Amino acid sequence: MKKRIRAICAALSVSFLFSSVSVQAEAKDAAPRVSAESAVLIEADSGDVVFEVDARKKLPMASTTKIMTALVALDSGGLDEPFPVPMEAVGVEGSSVYLTEGETVTLRDLLWALMLESANDAATAIAYRVAGSVAKFADLMNDKAKRLELYETHFTNPHGLDDPEHYTTAFDLAKLACAALRDPEFEKIVSTRSTVAFGEGSERTLVNHNRLLFSLNGAIGVKTGFTKRSGRCLVSAVRRDGVLTVAVTLNDPNDWSDHRTMHEYGQSLYQNFNLSEPGTIKVDLAVIGGTASRVRCSSCDTFSAVLKSGQKAKVTVEAPRFVAAPVRRGDALGKAVFTAGGKILGSVPLYAENDVVERREKRTFFEKILEFLGKATG
Repeated sequence: MKKRIRAICAALSVSFLFSSVSVQAEAKDAAPRVSAESAVLIEADSGDVVFEVDARKKLPMASTTKIMTALVALDSGGLDEPFPVPMEAVGVEGSSVYLTEGETVTLRDLLWALMLESANDAATAIAYRVAGSVAKFADLMNDKAKRLELYETHFTNPHGLDDPEHYTTAFDLAKLACAALRDPEFEKIVSTRSTVAFGEGSERTLVNHNRLLFSLNGAIGVKTGFTKRSGRCLVSAVRRDGVLTVAVTLNDPNDWSDHRTMHEYGQSLYQNFNLSEPGTIKVDLAVIGGTASRVRCSSCDTFSAVLKSGQKAKVTVEAPRFVAAPVRRGDALGKAVFTAGGKILGSVPLYAENDVVERREKRTFFEKILEFLGKATG
């Protein structure tokens, strides 16, 4: 009888904690020192701000603007539809791939030129193709900024040439880069060291201006920038063993070195852990009206998460209080929810490991009550 009571109590509140996982990595030295007027380092998976210096200060952003230009272009679709270069995109000040009026291009060609060669003429051609003018394209950029909750950012053009109303913060730029890197096409472009683009007869070899791609382990982008007013601006990202760190510096004369230091520091603080593999999480659920009184459920999926040094993860099983027969092998009967530091990291479903056939004989009054409770609360 005591075993029966224990089983009922367990079914009423099915939860447990597995062996908690904590990161054992130790941070390399103290927080970095940088030369930037403004800087921030973010761990992308959690959104943690790992390090910052005046990260909410509004400053010009130069060609790091083109991260948003690329996102708006990617959102527009039709990347491979050919069209002629408008005269407004010819001879634009600053970096250029020397587009000619009427030359046939695609948005995909222009995106490669935009992000590797930082071409201002490519940025302008994108604006005219997508929105019909620079001003209308800037409106699309600002709409996208609002959707991404970039509250201290405003765009007036697609290339980043100086304008007092064209500004951002290091923090907003880091959030923008994190959002952009969730697009596989964007990451493919910004992580490429060199490529050949544009049509036959007008091919151009494009080389990425980001030195970190050639010198820093795990670097995957993102964008350089410079004007006399803004100084040197840099947005970079590093992915190692599932840990993605994003760094931003604005007006930083020593940006390459500072970004290496920031990423090494950030990467030392985090580690990617496998929290679930097939069969590692198991729980027994009570079955009403079946040939067996319980059914074993287990995880079949893998799940990993990035944890900070010293942080512990736990898992709680969420499942119905009772399960009514019949149960079929493979039925999803609950889920394991992973949390750390009060935040939900994710979950995996729990599947029945075997069938439980419905019992034919008459159920007792007690079983009918349990079945009613199970349907009412499950």
